[in-house]
Amino acid sequence: MAEHFDAIVVGAGPSGNAAAYTMAKAGLSVLQIDRGEYPGSKNVQGAILYADALERVIPDFREDAPLERHVVEQRMWFLDETSHTGAHYRSDDFNEAKPNRYTILRAPFDKWFSSKVREAGAILICETTVTELVKDARGRVIGVLTDREGGAIYADIVVLGEGVNGLIGQRAGLRPELKPAHVALAVKETHFLPEETVRERFNLQGEEDGVVIEVFGGVSSGMVGTGFLYTNRESISIGVGCLISDFAETRIPPYELLDRFKAHPSVAPLLKGSEMKEYVAHLIPEGGYNAIPRLTGDGWAIIGDAGQFVNAVHREGSNLAMTTGRLVGETVVQLKAEGKPCTDANLKLYRDKLAGSFVMKDLKKYRKVPALLEKNKHLLTAYPNAMSQALQSMLRVDGASKREKEGQALAALKKNRGSWAGVATDMFKLARAWR
Repeated sequence: MAEHFDAIVVGAGPSGNAAAYTMAKAGLSVLQIDRGEYPGSKNVQGAILYADALERVIPDFREDAPLERHVVEQRMWFLDETSHTGAHYRSDDFNEAKPNRYTILRAPFDKWFSSKVREAGAILICETTVTELVKDARGRVIGVLTDREGGAIYADIVVLGEGVNGLIGQRAGLRPELKPAHVALAVKETHFLPEETVRERFNLQGEEDGVVIEVFGGVSSGMVGTGFLYTNRESISIGVGCLISDFAETRIPPYELLDRFKAHPSVAPLLKGSEMKEYVAHLIPEGGYNAIPRLTGDGWAIIGDAGQFVNAVHREGSNLAMTTGRLVGETVVQLKAEGKPCTDANLKLYRDKLAGSFVMKDLKKYRKVPALLEKNKHLLTAYPNAMSQALQSMLRVDGASKREKEGQALAALKKNRGSWAGVATDMFKLARAWR
């Protein structure tokens, strides 16, 4: 007799784990399938953990989750070739009993999360690839086929938390093929240093305090992209990512872009003496609201990166992933309790929950930004360069008057953008994109 579950979850990342945990905790029979050697072995992230999203799934996660540092300071850098213009916010209020953000290392964290999913009652199968969805005569998804022997595995719903590539959904005709302009390729290295050295270099007073640095401007060499640098307990995570379409156009190798970033005068001292032990690459959905595919159908639903649920403006992904996983899990639990099948019509409950959440509200707010940056790449170079030149002039005491220096700053702005009309146009476009 063929196996049948209440739900099959494809993927053991944050979204898949949140979905499987939510359903299993409520008593549903759940099978989770992941192609990695162990849960999360294929997963890559910066990585920032947003506590609120996980707390809504596992309220007491802080008791034993493998957390690195809680973030007490946020820095934002705009780079040119030799300088950075920055802003930062640091507050002792972040040293609260239940901190809001943490840095993590994905391998141990995903193993921990998966252990909680299995404790809740879900069955996990690793090193297994879902090859296709099984449909009935009416086209309703009723299960999956894998690369293991044994035939089809059936379920009332298949939840696709398969990641950005979404190959299963594409093969089944549930979603279109990804566009290069909707996906970024990020490369990341982990550099190890003694814990005391990390604390000294980033002015961290508490043993668990952490700093994150988000980097814009010259770090992407004229492409649409950003960089980051995060402090862990005994290491530093550093990386950079840009749109696939821009990498194809510029022919700049991703590793070369990261090497340039590491060699920057503002970055190199932070890595001095470190030992690089990990290099990874990963695709990140960057299309935003306008790239979200169809999310539900008869017997299936999409969550996490597979649904383009990443807020590229604020560099948020794992919280959106866990929230979408939790919401689909709660939806299936509710439908089961009401005796309703997981049809597309009934899964409107999931879509409604999403619409009322911060996930869709934030993505909708910034829906124009991806296209704006793709068509106006100078925004990432002209203005950081102008800021650097203006501050370089104003902070030098060289006999020139401050009025002259103000004129030099304005001249630098005009030169970098090309004209005052260009500046005015950019400000108008930015204002419209942020509405």
